[in-house]
Amino acid sequence: MTNPHKGRTGLDRIVHATSYSMQGLSAAWHGESAFRQEAVLAALLLPAAFWLGRGWVEVALLCSTVMLVLIVELLNSAIEATVDRVSFEMHDLSKRAKDLGSAAVLLSLLLCAMTWGAALLARFTA
Repeated sequence: MTNPHKGRTGLDRIVHATSYSMQGLSAAWHGESAFRQEAVLAALLLPAAFWLGRGWVEVALLCSTVMLVLIVELLNSAIEATVDRVSFEMHDLSKRAKDLGSAAVLLSLLLCAMTWGAALLARFTA
């Protein structure tokens, strides 16, 4: 069986893919409070990265860690939605999937905090 949604090519594919991506961002913004909080923080941190970073590599690292948090949060939300779609029944594998997604978010937040902490330390102690 052929997937009718996979036949798009060229500009048509790009337009539809962009539309789906925007719908995903909207769904995350309206349905996920953690994503909203992280997006607001990103709106503050991304411009600050250009002030704090001492060169393009530092700016890129600071921005990348912030964007990584948003990416991982979106993937975690997708995992949670998929698990909930399958069943709301408590199951060890469902718990495991959700816990692993949550752990990924935590690690991305820790990486971001450590990177920003190191940049702040270097900026104000050197």
